[in-house]
Amino acid sequence: MKKMTWNLITALLIAAFTLTGTAFSQEKKIVVGAKNFTEQRVLGLIMIELLQKNGFTTEDKTGLGGTLVARKALENGQIDIYMEYTGTALVTMLKEKEVITDPQACYDFVKEADLERNGLVWLPMMPFNNTYCLMMRKDDAEKKGIKTLSDLSAYVKAHKNEINFGTNEEFYARPDGYKPLQKKYDFQFGRKNIKKMTPGLLYKALEGGQVDVAMGFATDGRIKGMGFVVLEDDKNYFPVYNPAPVVKKETFEKYPELETIFLPLTDKLDTAAMTEMNYQVDTEHKPVEDVAKAWLKTAGLL
Repeated sequence: MKKMTWNLITALLIAAFTLTGTAFSQEKKIVVGAKNFTEQRVLGLIMIELLQKNGFTTEDKTGLGGTLVARKALENGQIDIYMEYTGTALVTMLKEKEVITDPQACYDFVKEADLERNGLVWLPMMPFNNTYCLMMRKDDAEKKGIKTLSDLSAYVKAHKNEINFGTNEEFYARPDGYKPLQKKYDFQFGRKNIKKMTPGLLYKALEGGQVDVAMGFATDGRIKGMGFVVLEDDKNYFPVYNPAPVVKKETFEKYPELETIFLPLTDKLDTAAMTEMNYQVDTEHKPVEDVAKAWLKTAGLL
């Protein structure tokens, strides 16, 4: 009888510890999302590593899709956190028509407005600006005498239907994308000269000559790796795009330590660091996980 009682007590203690462990694990779980391009996947995995270091269990949902997919996933609770860009939120989510070109001013506006209107908290901002850009092959740009977007506009007007332009669907349709850009610079590619494709194919299409100009991202390592040049935005069309982790208000209230966890990135994750990581993944074909972890160790954050 005593043996049975002791066995029962032991079983209950084991069950209690198991349940406590499970509850603790659920309590400290964060689902991390990211969009479906290299830089976003790197940023997502950097967040995962830092969260795990600080006692969180994480679920990896990086590579979700485009901007609207990632945002909807956050709003619907499918993910708890992802990195968004200030300029994207300003124009696409908050529907502001006035472009803010000062990084801190843009961040401050977005942080306040997104919390007030949508109950979303913006954590500390990264110092690099991954703005959209238009790229050309270096030799082709020099041959045509194109250095700026104004130069491109003049060339397109003088050489009707000669230039093929590569873009993805999102940039073509965005309110801070192609259509307002052509209005700002007063030019228009012929309908047949616009080639829509996935972001991954754009760089190869430009390199191979299938397109003459392509949209890109300023911190993309393939710009250097493939010998492209970025055309100067001489009329300051593009907003600033500094990334920051974004969470729901209730998530932040539950885990206020998230701000402290990601704060060290604001001193270390600059343009050079992000561009190099993108280069290592896209040009040197290193695994995203290895690149993210190696940078964290080099930066003294792991």
